[in-house]
Amino acid sequence: MNYRHAFHAGNFADLVKHAALLWLLSQMHRGRQPLQVIDTHGGSGLYDLRGPEAHRSGEAEAGVMRLMAQVEPAAEMTSLVQAVAEANSGGETWLYPGSPWLIARALRPGDRYAVFEMQPDEHGRLSHLLAGRKAVATHRADGFAGAVSQMASGARHLVLVDPPFERADDYGRSCDLAAGVLNRDPAATLLIWLPLKDLHTLDVFVRDLEDACDLAPILIAEARMRPLEDPMKMNGCALALINPPEGAQAVLQAICAAVVAEAPGGKAQVWPAG
Repeated sequence: MNYRHAFHAGNFADLVKHAALLWLLSQMHRGRQPLQVIDTHGGSGLYDLRGPEAHRSGEAEAGVMRLMAQVEPAAEMTSLVQAVAEANSGGETWLYPGSPWLIARALRPGDRYAVFEMQPDEHGRLSHLLAGRKAVATHRADGFAGAVSQMASGARHLVLVDPPFERADDYGRSCDLAAGVLNRDPAATLLIWLPLKDLHTLDVFVRDLEDACDLAPILIAEARMRPLEDPMKMNGCALALINPPEGAQAVLQAICAAVVAEAPGGKAQVWPAG
């Protein structure tokens, strides 16, 4: 696999995913029960937007750079704005925090975090970034295969599934993982990110996910940057949120709307599957 998240760090899809993730963490921290977060595809955790990969794609310019330049960002984007500012020590935005940085930052005493990354160099940087943090474990392994085995008893579970979708079976493996997680803990919350290319692929995935999750409630959030007319392009992104906390539909709608606001032909919609 030749996927490197550094090419796409801070793009529109990251804004959707990470704003939703931060809101979920805040909701799942209500109450005293410890939280365990499992992250199936962690990447390196922190990205240099001045590096050759990010510079080559230029995707951060229309994503996090535009967000950080806004005088009054949408309320639902505020937590992400604050996190990005913290990663940059309040100065110029040249670092973008990935999910491992955001999750580790949010852990309370008693919480746990297990993160997977298969790429050797990415895992090396990730391990260095999270070194010394208590209750944080990095695994150079297949997150699809290892996530369920890491689930601890006595905790609330949040599982982030964020594969590169370079392989056709990433869709099926995401559904299989959801089934495995819910079999272990029917109350677990899962957040699955996926690219939006065409309606057929999305529809097939949603139907398969419904079958895998049985009766668990599912929200689908779409951030379309352009009409879904060219399946060879990433025309947007979607989130599948399984066992969503109360109020999730309105929050996800606001996040997606904020991200697509300046995209010609952009569209945001959130709907319950099933």
